[in-house]
Amino acid sequence: MLETILNRLLLSIPVLLGVLILGFVLVQVAPGDPARVLAGPAAPPEIVAQIRERMGLDDPMVVQFMRYMGRLMQGDLGRSLISNREVVVELGAAIGPTLELMLACLIWSIPAGISLGTLAAVWRGSLVDRAIMAFSVAGVSLPIFFICLVLIQLVGVKWQLLPFIGRGGPLWTVDGLRHIALPALSLGLIFIGPVARMTRSSVLEVLRLDHVRTARAKGLTERAVIVRHGLRNALIPVITLIGLQAGYLLGGAVVTETIFSYPGIGRLAVGAILSSDFPLTQGAILVLALAFILVNLVVDVLYALLDPRVQKK
Repeated sequence: MLETILNRLLLSIPVLLGVLILGFVLVQVAPGDPARVLAGPAAPPEIVAQIRERMGLDDPMVVQFMRYMGRLMQGDLGRSLISNREVVVELGAAIGPTLELMLACLIWSIPAGISLGTLAAVWRGSLVDRAIMAFSVAGVSLPIFFICLVLIQLVGVKWQLLPFIGRGGPLWTVDGLRHIALPALSLGLIFIGPVARMTRSSVLEVLRLDHVRTARAKGLTERAVIVRHGLRNALIPVITLIGLQAGYLLGGAVVTETIFSYPGIGRLAVGAILSSDFPLTQGAILVLALAFILVNLVVDVLYALLDPRVQKK
């Protein structure tokens, strides 16, 4: 198991380096001038030129990137051009709410997706199966911003059941749960569809195998056959899909946090990009990349636990 984790970590190094290079290049070619942001809109051109020289923005892009990597190796992500606070402090304040949103989303959507997919497989061809598959297709097809706006209009504005602006507090408080309910529900609805569809296909495939027929021949109940012999083996590809989708949820969290004004990494990144706050933008890209790598590492470990043959590869 330790060897598997070390191999995955080694493979993650070039991925992270590629993300840093791509993110740095995209930030450099994006519209906006950090020197102008720092100097202010009314600053004369000579002041802006002095700031550009002091920040090293006139140097070649390769030199700027090597300088950035040198600071990064020392744990220095720079200072925000807008708030003048250290980027590490800004990111540290936004990581907590994003983790709460991801946890609140996954804690209900994963069991719901697996349960719906299993029910659809057991009642294959029935009205229940068709209804679950229609719901899954809708969850996959509808964009996240549309789901967010519909829930805000219905639950927040029309019925006034839940608040839909900001963060009410930590997740363990009542006000925090009320404020995170709609963002977590919106984000989870795009997650259930792929999980339910994969679970259905995987369970149907496993239920045709010989060991399942043997379990039925031994007189086990259908529930025991599905849970003990069918679902456990069917979860291996589902775990892989959950890992991939959990990584993509980070992209959905950017949209969700922006729409709901939720103070997480996604909203912070959008605000940094719009205000040409390049140090904060690069820091947000780094955190999102590390989160995606960490999610995939956890998935690989779970995959190896479910299927010990993976550890031998």
